[in-house]
Amino acid sequence: MPSASPGHPAPRPKASRFWAWMLGALAIIALDQVTKIYFDSHLSYGERWHLLPFFDFTLLYNPGAAFSFLADGQGWQRWLFTAIALGATGLIIHLLRRNPGQTLFCASLMCILGGAIGNVIDRIQHGHVIDFLLFYWDSWYFPAFNVADVSITCGAVLLVCDELRRMRQEKNKSRKSA
Repeated sequence: MPSASPGHPAPRPKASRFWAWMLGALAIIALDQVTKIYFDSHLSYGERWHLLPFFDFTLLYNPGAAFSFLADGQGWQRWLFTAIALGATGLIIHLLRRNPGQTLFCASLMCILGGAIGNVIDRIQHGHVIDFLLFYWDSWYFPAFNVADVSITCGAVLLVCDELRRMRQEKNKSRKSA
């Protein structure tokens, strides 16, 4: 391993960066599961704790995907969404292993991985995802969600930011070479 120059830390090996991303995903999974267990054990289904004029804690179960997509299926969607999430998990782990030094890209994948696994645990264990965060205004309600959903959304936003940054860098390279 190359030595560090004054004022600059030694580069981290690929394996330790990969495991750091995996540890981050594990932390997201743990936070997601702890919060779901808490609300599932302290609230009755449909009960709401009012906190702010636009935010409540509630307990809802979502057998579908985002925004209750396919929630009215006959149960087959549980296994479909589980299979999709497990396939995405394999792909994400592969990408994290190949690119552990790409900070923004890997941060996005870490968030998506942690959230996807958090919701898969629910699907396998309960047959539905536990949701407990509810934002609303007057008579308008955003679908309830959880920490895993927040993590997946943040990961998707970071992924778009990473792609925009990559495109800008390529554009600047082509301008300089022209």
